[in-house]
Amino acid sequence: MKVALFDEEHEKDLEKEVNRFLSSIDDEQLVDIKFSVAASCDSGGEQVYCFSAMVMYRA
Repeated sequence: MKVALFDEEHEKDLEKEVNRFLSSIDDEQLVDIKFSVAASCDSGGEQVYCFSAMVMYRA
């Protein structure tokens, strides 16, 4: 079992990277995908988002 971790500031970037990875493995290898979103404020008071995914797969 292996994992691939992805972390992006924009949800579309995360989607692109995860889809790119998924296209490199066989459907039978995929075990699960976990998704997370975190938000915080930078020093200027602007919201910053972190979109993350962990893909679990069989090597």
